[in-house]
Amino acid sequence: MKFNEKLLKLRKEKGLSQEELGMEMQVSRQTVSKWEAGQSYPDFTRLVMLSDFF
Repeated sequence: MKFNEKLLKLRKEKGLSQEELGMEMQVSRQTVSKWEAGQSYPDFTRLVMLSDFF
């Protein structure tokens, strides 16, 4: 499973919108959308935040 697929799955399992996850990660909804679409990836700091969050 690719990063973007896993992120989408985990977010939906928690019942979060892209906006809500963005607020938790201190990024915009558009940034979360790009991560889930595989257009970009989070920096190391955000990866650690995502890991801790999920």
